[in-house]
Amino acid sequence: MAASMRVTVRLFARLRDAVGAGELVREVPPGATVDDVWQTLASEWPAIAAYRASLSCAVNADYARMSARVAEGDEIAFLPPVSGG
Repeated sequence: MAASMRVTVRLFARLRDAVGAGELVREVPPGATVDDVWQTLASEWPAIAAYRASLSCAVNADYARMSARVAEGDEIAFLPPVSGG
């Protein structure tokens, strides 16, 4: 079993602006969940941590729960709530 897995993270709207990139690659341990990936990002960019309660996420373009497990090569997308007028 590999010691870590590589996943691609896609960020949209305010998350992308806060991080300064729309796509990142991260190494996560086997058995990691979407929430583990999020916590890694939030520790690197504390400004995005407040979005945790209201964001949507997807794994490989399918909406997923934060408890969903991720696998090597997965693409995880985080989408903040949409606002506008």
